[in-house]
Amino acid sequence: MRISRRQFVAASLATTAYPRAWASNITPPRPSGATPSPRQLEWHTLETYAFLHFTVNTFTDKEWGYGDEDPNVFNPTAFDPDAIIHDLKAGGMKAVILTCKHHDGFCLWPTKTTEHCIRNSRWRDGKGDVVREISQAARRAGLQFGVYVSPWDRSNPRYATPDYLPLYREQVRELLTSYGPIFEVWFDGANGGDGFYGGAREKRKIDPAHYYDWDKTFALIRQLQPNAVIFCPGGDIRWVGNEKGIAGDPCWATYGLPNQKAQDEHASDGGSKEELMTGIRLGPVWRPAECDISIRPGWFWHEKENSAVKTSDQLIDRYFDSVGRGASFLLNVPPNRKGLLEPTDAQSLSAFHQKLQQIFARNLALTAKFQPSNIRGTDLRFGPLNLIDSDRTTYWATDDSVTTPSLTMDLGSPQPVAIIRLREAIQLGQRIGAFALDTWQFDTWHESATGTSIGSCRLIRLPQPVTTSQLRLRITNSPTSIALSELSLF
Repeated sequence: MRISRRQFVAASLATTAYPRAWASNITPPRPSGATPSPRQLEWHTLETYAFLHFTVNTFTDKEWGYGDEDPNVFNPTAFDPDAIIHDLKAGGMKAVILTCKHHDGFCLWPTKTTEHCIRNSRWRDGKGDVVREISQAARRAGLQFGVYVSPWDRSNPRYATPDYLPLYREQVRELLTSYGPIFEVWFDGANGGDGFYGGAREKRKIDPAHYYDWDKTFALIRQLQPNAVIFCPGGDIRWVGNEKGIAGDPCWATYGLPNQKAQDEHASDGGSKEELMTGIRLGPVWRPAECDISIRPGWFWHEKENSAVKTSDQLIDRYFDSVGRGASFLLNVPPNRKGLLEPTDAQSLSAFHQKLQQIFARNLALTAKFQPSNIRGTDLRFGPLNLIDSDRTTYWATDDSVTTPSLTMDLGSPQPVAIIRLREAIQLGQRIGAFALDTWQFDTWHESATGTSIGSCRLIRLPQPVTTSQLRLRITNSPTSIALSELSLF
């Protein structure tokens, strides 16, 4: 719902009992603490996107390939990128990240850097390019495209030596210059160990904090794809600390300096890492969490797991545990040996999206009347109708001296409320520290929910729907004035 300035004024006069004014001398709130970059702001709007784990492992029935695979094993007999992307879009995915190179070192594009690549497979007589076909299909469908390129390479004889780094950066360069705009570059935390290494068949260890010299790789990405977010220690977004799709509660978008050890444990999923899950309140950098999870027990397709696909209700729960806590939901849906999504996976994904659409179909706030305790400078540019205009850049703001305001919503008649969605205007930082939600029942206010972090999105699921004619939001902790961009009821 987008409204004009004239409509905004008329609606404000009708729905608020607060003083009405347009005061051009009233300035917006100043940003507070760490704030997101433009590429991070864009990433926050995606919320739900897909992983495609697809490589030689799909055909060898392994999770981690050793690096000694015959390239000819890769042969998806009915590969259809448009069908894959169609199923992802039907599941509500806004973007897709492809495992262009996993730890086995096999490249899904005809790279010039190694012979362990699709160029030497029998698939399409060595002339195929999975990266190109998936990226083009994604763009035809309106999905953004990202790349996973493992820094560990169990195939390459140069790995763990200085000579490997120029080769690896050339692989990154090829991916970032040949396949259009990239929204995310994903670096796995699994580094070093047993491998083929060109026939050496040995164990190689590296110091992940220093070996890769990430600053140079980051500089290359910023040069070639400045709008891409980086998933890596010191990058734009952080791992959430588990592979279960569950963010902490709270889950602050702000964080501290890179925690290399925690990130390195990513591949083995050594359990929840509290700091990664919760973030750091008022931390010095904006580094929000990404929740990765597979729709199957494993990350690659295995026939034996066809009966263990997560249900749509399980995916709904993980959505609330990730997006509902201010993180993103990165859902892996691996193609099978035909080069398609398994029907059970696609059906679960589609049902998940349909249920989400049903949950958020009717926003009770759109017809409510608002009574805020304070509006910044009594200026309607910062009034409560910004909470329902579907614009994340507009917001209800308070005077600098008002840090614990309240807002009452009159629904007109008793309505069942089950879910509340809150968003902050995060371009100004993550300001709110705690809040409470009250419902009007039996002629008095009852506290129905409390919470801490809001950030880009906060979803509150009440234990059971509450029938109420009024809802009150109370900000109970904030070090500065608030800037809230959405308050919706479902």
